[in-house]
Amino acid sequence: MSEAAADHVKTATDAPWVTTENVALLTDLYELKMLQAYWREELLDDAVFSLFVRRLPPERNFLLACGLDDALRYLETARFTPETLDYLAGRPEFRADFLDWLAEFRFTGEVRAVREGTPVFANEPILEVAAPLPEAQLAESFLLNQVHLQTTLASKAARVVLAARGRPVVDFGLRRIHGADAALKATRAYHIAGVSATSNVLAGHVYGVPLAGTMAHSYVQVHESELEAFRAFSALYPDTVLLVDTYDTIEGVRHVVRLARELGEEFRVRAVRLDSGDLGALAVAARAILDEAGLEHVEIFASGGLDEYEIRRLLERGAPIDGFGVGIGMGVPPDAPSLDMVYKLTEYAGRGRLKLSPGKPILPGRKQIFREVADGTFVRDVIARAGEEGPGRALVEPMMRHGRRLRAAEYTLDEARAYAARQIAALPSHLRDLAPAHPPYPVDISEELHALQRWVTDEVQRVEHA
Repeated sequence: MSEAAADHVKTATDAPWVTTENVALLTDLYELKMLQAYWREELLDDAVFSLFVRRLPPERNFLLACGLDDALRYLETARFTPETLDYLAGRPEFRADFLDWLAEFRFTGEVRAVREGTPVFANEPILEVAAPLPEAQLAESFLLNQVHLQTTLASKAARVVLAARGRPVVDFGLRRIHGADAALKATRAYHIAGVSATSNVLAGHVYGVPLAGTMAHSYVQVHESELEAFRAFSALYPDTVLLVDTYDTIEGVRHVVRLARELGEEFRVRAVRLDSGDLGALAVAARAILDEAGLEHVEIFASGGLDEYEIRRLLERGAPIDGFGVGIGMGVPPDAPSLDMVYKLTEYAGRGRLKLSPGKPILPGRKQIFREVADGTFVRDVIARAGEEGPGRALVEPMMRHGRRLRAAEYTLDEARAYAARQIAALPSHLRDLAPAHPPYPVDISEELHALQRWVTDEVQRVEHA
């Protein structure tokens, strides 16, 4: 191995995390190869790329747009450092003069997008990037990575929150979600979607999301008895939640009652947590035991393999559960683990661009979404050309200009959460149900955008068949 190659290996080993210094390399190789080709051919005019979902999964009546903040932060800060350029210099694909140009690379363009927490539907632009072609092209991989992850998880979390009917939902997904960055960004997306708290301490530190946590079964196991464990834990954390299913759930609840009798007025345990077994039946039995002992104020919190479908089932059967902890069922949603999300060129050098591949249509040019509202409820969306006058409220707003975010993109996480709650509440009731919506939410395309699509299609076919 050459000395240069050894240095590259050492650097990668020493810093196995995505950082501000190396994030520009978090891209697909073909993006950089195209950048060099664009640069060599002087294809540097302004381009527009649109990020959207081609179709909703059958299990989703709407998606909740999320991830814009990380997209904008990336565009503001991504740079090719001497270290990353040294790595690329060791690749056979790249010329030295191109890497010299890359050393000065900055995003100088514009971003228009819907606000985080906006319900969106198929073919609607979640964001659009307008910039010199190489700048807009390079953004593809990272923007898709972040907006796809956070929109997928925010959309799932919104369903879980709706199923809980106002009861708090706590994120327990850190240990099984796919990766450290995903776990951090998931908590952010969950918070926007209405999840109440998280067990993820780093997310609490970074985003200010409320933290929640009780104990693990191991804490009970290391004590001589479950009751002794409860005594010790509640002495240190008087307002705690006690996990009661390590050995026998019903006996665990009775141990809480015994602890209450021992402590008298000093008893401040807030809830018991059920984590296994028939949660509905156990919740009914636990509630009866607690109420008989005069502990009506002690709540019941449930966790263990939950998702929106199980939460709905429990509540429809009358389970007296006051809150839910949800982990893998929200963090890696098995019913819709991914979205058909794409980032496609729609304009270059002032001309609309599209693809004619079967099943993969592209609406050309810069676009706007108009949302019609009647009596406080959304009734229809219209995808139109940017600059058109349309019915209802325009959703796609300027978020970045000259490579810097605008005031519209400067909102707190709690503001995004409150906005999302208002938007979800304004959806038609059948879209907020877990069952597939019949009929689905109507999304139309304006006649002016249809006309542009037909014209661009005719032009492409004329050139290709000439």
